[in-house]
Amino acid sequence: MILLLSGCSGSSGDGGDGDLNLVHQGQLTIATSSPPDTPWFADGQPTNGRGFESALAYAIAAELGFSADKVHWITVPHADAVAAGKKPFDFDIDHMAITSRLLRTVDLSAGYYTVPMTVVALRTSRIAQVTTLAGLKDAKLGVPAGATGQETIAQRIAPVQEPAVFTDANDAAEAMENGPIDGIVVDFVTAFQLAHTVPNAFILGQFPGAEPQDQLGMVFEKGNPLAQSVNDTLTRLRRSGQLLQIAGQWLGAEAGAPALQ
Repeated sequence: MILLLSGCSGSSGDGGDGDLNLVHQGQLTIATSSPPDTPWFADGQPTNGRGFESALAYAIAAELGFSADKVHWITVPHADAVAAGKKPFDFDIDHMAITSRLLRTVDLSAGYYTVPMTVVALRTSRIAQVTTLAGLKDAKLGVPAGATGQETIAQRIAPVQEPAVFTDANDAAEAMENGPIDGIVVDFVTAFQLAHTVPNAFILGQFPGAEPQDQLGMVFEKGNPLAQSVNDTLTRLRRSGQLLQIAGQWLGAEAGAPALQ
């Protein structure tokens, strides 16, 4: 379930941002790691408003009263963003899963995306043309150990063959390349990483309506009240349908990640 936190909304970013606890008054400083990867960012440029997290960041900025020229991006490694202490950013957006461990050192926004389970295959695989869950019933699928993919496969596909379990996603990808398995079931974030690093790999599809997995959240310095204002903007973007529209544009079928029917 998506966590929604209440709080007073922020004031305008055109110099009247006294109610917002900002690194630089009159400017919204947003961080992400390098290189900014697809589909979260497009063309390696957070500043272009393309890609899910770039588009969402600018939508949040607009809700807070900041025009695009008042948004400043900086590069912060993932480990530094989630470490305890002073932050050089107002918030960091870097497809980070909300966990109790992170909440010990930083504050996190409400969830802005529920990460679905996803099937990755090779374009030469015998399942490459499959568009339905039923079409995967005879497939030999693989899952990383400790992930929820095995449960998802059992509940949603009920395959003829038990899934193969591997140490991690990299080992599963190697098995997929060498032939013992037809595809891999992993979370959506990992799926896009594999699709862009494993030769000839692509996202076959997402599991629709599956039990929610991780929620992605933005990172704030511990105790920064700006998190409440950003959560209010997420609530408004969700209610207006804009958040769903942004996700659909950059993370759905148009981005090469269709739902398996």
